[in-house]
This record gives sequence, C-alpha cells and structure tokens, in this order.
Amino acid sequence: MHDRSRLGPEQRRRDLSRLESEVFDVVVIGGGTVGTGSALDAATRGLSVALLEARDFASGTSSRSSKLVHGGLRYLEQKDFGLVREALRERSLLLNTLAPHLVSPVPFMVPLSEWWQRFYIGAGLALYDTLGGHQGLKRHRHLTRRGALKIAPALRKDALVGAIQYYDAKVDDARHTLTVARTAAALGAVVASNARVTGFLREGERVTGVRVRDMAGGHEFDVRAREVVNATGVWTDDVQHLVGERGKFQVRASKGIHLVVPKDRLQLDTGLILRTEKSVLFVIPWGRHWIVGTTDTDWNLDKAHPAASASDIDYVLEHVNAVLNQPLTREDVEGVYAGLRPLLTGESESTSKLSREHMVAVPVPGLVAVAGGKYTTYRVMARDAIDAAARGLDRHVPPSATHVTPLVGADGFQALWNRRGRVAADSGVHVARVEHLLRRYGTMTEELLELIHEDPTLGKPLPGADDYLAVEVRYAASHEGALHLDDVLTRRTRISIETWDRGLEAAEPAARLMAEPLGWDEDTIEREVSLYRERVAAERRSQEQPDDRAADLERLSAPDVFSPAG
Repeated sequence: MHDRSRLGPEQRRRDLSRLESEVFDVVVIGGGTVGTGSALDAATRGLSVALLEARDFASGTSSRSSKLVHGGLRYLEQKDFGLVREALRERSLLLNTLAPHLVSPVPFMVPLSEWWQRFYIGAGLALYDTLGGHQGLKRHRHLTRRGALKIAPALRKDALVGAIQYYDAKVDDARHTLTVARTAAALGAVVASNARVTGFLREGERVTGVRVRDMAGGHEFDVRAREVVNATGVWTDDVQHLVGERGKFQVRASKGIHLVVPKDRLQLDTGLILRTEKSVLFVIPWGRHWIVGTTDTDWNLDKAHPAASASDIDYVLEHVNAVLNQPLTREDVEGVYAGLRPLLTGESESTSKLSREHMVAVPVPGLVAVAGGKYTTYRVMARDAIDAAARGLDRHVPPSATHVTPLVGADGFQALWNRRGRVAADSGVHVARVEHLLRRYGTMTEELLELIHEDPTLGKPLPGADDYLAVEVRYAASHEGALHLDDVLTRRTRISIETWDRGLEAAEPAARLMAEPLGWDEDTIEREVSLYRERVAAERRSQEQPDDRAADLERLSAPDVFSPAG
C-alpha cells in the first residue's frame, strides 16, 4: 500500500494522464484537510475519485491553524454540547486509531484570576473530560497558586490565584493533511497538486466535470465527473462564481495570526490558555519552540497570502505579556504565520444544516459544496460531503469507512516506537533523530532510513535548520508531492517559522536536494531560491506595517511561485 501512496514526479505524470482519460465518480476541488479528507472518504467507499489542488496540499488554512486537535472549550460556554462531543470523539480517533504518529497529547493550564472561576471553569472541564470519555488522556486537575507557579514559573505571581490543568492534543496540520492525501492515493485516488480548476463542464443544468490548468506544465484539459465536491475553504465563493450560480451559503474569511518563540524564552512545563476580551490565547509547546496565538479579525484582501501586520503581532504580545513576569518582545519572535478561518455567513433555509459549525449544500445538480467547521472535525465534514455526493450517484454506495482506516504510517506505529532504540542502533541514526522521524512519518520512517542507507550524506542535518535531516527534503520531493522549495520549507517541514532567518540559509541546500528527484537544472534551483528569498523579505516588510492594507501590499510585492507556467 505504501508504494501507491508515493506522490512523486512519475505518479504526477501518470495521474495527469488518467485525469484526461477517465470519468470519475467524484472529483474533489481543494487539497486542504476537508478536500483530502473527502477524497479519502470517497476512496474508502470504493468510489473512483480525483483530488485537484491549485497550489500545494494544505497551502491555505490547513497549514496555518493553531495546530490543536481539540473539543473547543469555548463552545461549552455557548452550550453547544453536541459539537464539543463530536470534536472530542474525533480527537480520540486521531490520537488512538487514525494518526497516533502525528497527533499527541498536550497539557494546558488555565490560570484563575478570581476564586469564583475555580468552580465555573472546573465544572466546564469536568464536563469536557466526561464528554470526551476516557481516551488515554489524563483528567483535569486543580492546582494551588504555588502548585501552578511550580510548573509555570514564567507567570507573574499576581496574575493568578490558582489554576486548573487539563489535556488536549496537537498536530502538525500540514503534515497531517498531506498524510490524508497519501492515504487516499494508497486507496486508488488520483491526486494532483498545482492543478487549478478554471471552470466547470455543464450539460444542461447539471455539472459534469471541471476544466483544469496544470500550473507546472501549462496545458489545460477537462476532467469528467459524475459528482464534483467544492471543498475550497475560504475560496468557496470564488469557485462558486465559476459555475455562475449563487451558492447556498457564503464564506467569510477571518484572520488569525500566530507567533513562534524559542522554548527557553518561557519557563513553562505546560501549555497555557488565556482569556482575552475577544478570544482565547494559546501558548502551545512545539518542539524547541512555543506557538502563541491567536487573533480574530475580518480579512477581505488577498486570500493566498494573508499578511500579519505590526498591530497583529503587538496584540498577541500584549495579551500574553499581561501574565508573564518577563515580557516577550519583538526580538524574541522567530517566526510569524497568518491563516484564514472559513466562517459561514448568509445561511438560507434550503441549506442542509449538519451542525452549527459546518454546512453541506447542493447548489446545482452534480455539485456539492462543504464549508465551515474546524480542523478537528475534518473527517465528519468529509463524510457529510461524500454522503451528499453519493445521493447524486444512481447506485448503492457503502457508508464511510474513514473512522476505521488508519492513515499511512499509523499501522504498527506503537510497536516501531517501542523499538526505536534498536532501530537507531541498526541504522546508525541517533535515537533522538529516529524519534523525530517517527513523529513525522510513523512507520514510513523505514523508507527514509533506507534512503540514508543508500546515501549516508542524507543522514546529515540540513545546513541552517539542524532539527531536520537532509533526507527529509529529498523524501518530500520524491514521495510527498513537493514541487517547489516553498512547499518543503513551509509545509513539509516548518523551517520557515522555526529558524531565526526564516529558512534563508537552508534554502539553497534544500533546493539542491530537491533537484535530483524533480529534474531541476541550475537555473531552476536559482529561481526557486530567489523566489523563496523574495517571499521572506516581503513577509518581513509586511510585519512592520501598521494595518492590514499596508501589510497586504507589501506581502504581494513578492512574485508568486504558483503563477502559471509558460
């Protein structure tokens, strides 16, 4: 099964020709978590399916989330128990069955500023634990002020009277989305990134397929389908306009930014969750870093490159500094990323309202639109979308099997993790490196160790980003569908937000590692490196601008790596 999951240049050529010649049961537009999830869902039901992504997998919202797999504590306050229960059930599935190699438990501490909060928040967390059932996560516990400061010495003594600690889970969202795409491919889905849908095929009123432009090769072709699923998140309305019909709902973009700071800047042995007047602020442990976010502001500028302004960054710093005894400054910020949440607006009576958080509609025969939701419930959204598509197929379609289909790399993961010391000894790769690989690739780590065995230089750290091994860059290009340098430095790895120089030093060595599997010449290497450098420079300038409009202008001054080929 692993070999079919390989997304490389040969597979892409093969899949592009299949796209032109076959008629698919379902064509899914959008390679984020809901799109890849929908392709996987259709594949688990025995349907023929194609997945089309205009840019790179997870290049929109699905690589820029808070990296949490959680029930959504704040939805409890809104008494949305059904949604919380659903999300906690998904959390359990991901942790224990579907992706134990990618999803891991994380403790969060809620500082209490008033005594009465202990009862109120404690009751909420007791309910949270109960709705989640016993899922291998510890239950919440109450802490005195002294107990809290012991595990969180970074907090100001006067910022809390006590605390409660509870557990949730975290995930590298882009790696998870990619793994869902690879799992769909392993089950026979045709998967293509850099394949932009430019229009729809119609017969009478019915949608019968899509017009696609191969952004890497430049040519256009038609893909025929019995059902099309629009899973494009914040681009839902743009895709809807291509059909020339009004959608059943509109999607509005809300911007959330996150900061990445080094581990040693905050003396904490736990994550934090803080209330602000507008939202909640998380401090999330992330390897040798912390991720701090987020904001929630309307965004109606460029959707592909949402920009974080100076005022966004100041807002996050100001709110986290309210509880810290040593404030964080701009100088402590290693990385910044901004993402857009797809929020539903303008719901009409005819919309099938599946939960408060996501919707599925059939705007015209042959087309299903799915939007809203949160990262944690991607599988439920995908299932609901394919349920709707299945109703349009004139035959019996089995129910979804994604709840019992582990993602590639999950099967046998625990046994391999337990043997990591022996794997390290056998491969000559340090055990800490083996652990890093296992947490990113699961049992597919064996494929990377095989590459190192064939070429020991691939076992060396990547210059300028020594948390990662050279083999990971090579593997991203040969097995993980990476077609551009940006795909590797931003999504296959997190070098663009985890290094002080935002990946500039790693850029050229990484491009050279990608060159062999992708057949790049010196000119291409140079072009990819220079495009990446310009992107970083534009992002840095945008983060010094006072407001969204100025930040957007600066960010868009860099050329886009996904602009159409010749």
